[in-house]
Amino acid sequence: MKIHISPTKQEMARKAAEKASEILRRVLKEKDQVCFVAATGASQFEFLEMLCKMRDIDWARTEMFHLDEYIGISDTHPASFRNYLKNQLVNKVHPGKVHFIQGDAKDPEGERIRINKLIMAREINVAFIGIGENGHIAFNDPPADFETGEPYIIVDLDERCRQQQVNEGWFASIEEVPRKAISMSVKQIMKANYIICTCPEKRKARAVHDCLSEDAPITPMHPASILKLHKHAYIFLDNESASLLKR
Repeated sequence: MKIHISPTKQEMARKAAEKASEILRRVLKEKDQVCFVAATGASQFEFLEMLCKMRDIDWARTEMFHLDEYIGISDTHPASFRNYLKNQLVNKVHPGKVHFIQGDAKDPEGERIRINKLIMAREINVAFIGIGENGHIAFNDPPADFETGEPYIIVDLDERCRQQQVNEGWFASIEEVPRKAISMSVKQIMKANYIICTCPEKRKARAVHDCLSEDAPITPMHPASILKLHKHAYIFLDNESASLLKR
């Protein structure tokens, strides 16, 4: 794991996008296709915007999975992660293949099995992720399951996670936030050859400290702490999110 700290959120996003594009271009020089995982949320806005502007990425030779999706909302719902990724990434760069989690499928378990079969046949070259206010990666809230080998799992969203969605403006009240989601598992995230993690803003400072500081234990109670075990995880912070770390 390597941590990069930038003075502003915009600079952080630019640095992360540069690293991400470097990895995508490198893999495309070596292979016919690159497979990546995309995340959503407020932490990804600037990063995805800058990534879409990076030159010399042959997006037609890319294949995309996404990190997680609420159960029970359609892809037209303003908070749907499919809707987010279509607007922020897919409709801008047009990846060659896109595999969305159908959160409103009548049979969530059947949908989980379907997407699992697809991703199990792929090598994930790079995963773009963030860290939640409760330290989650994807929707793996504490205590996260560090043991399951299932690529995607059905999870219960804890109250702090659901409140974060309200605070970010995705829902009007916590009662509107779904209680369950289909989420990429911790082990599946860690299988990615490279991880680009962007985590800006003061509200994430405690989670960054508890998960990523040198003396922080690796524990399911701080899910993002597992990133310390990944040799090619690049963590991009701004001064605010890194404010509690020892420099």
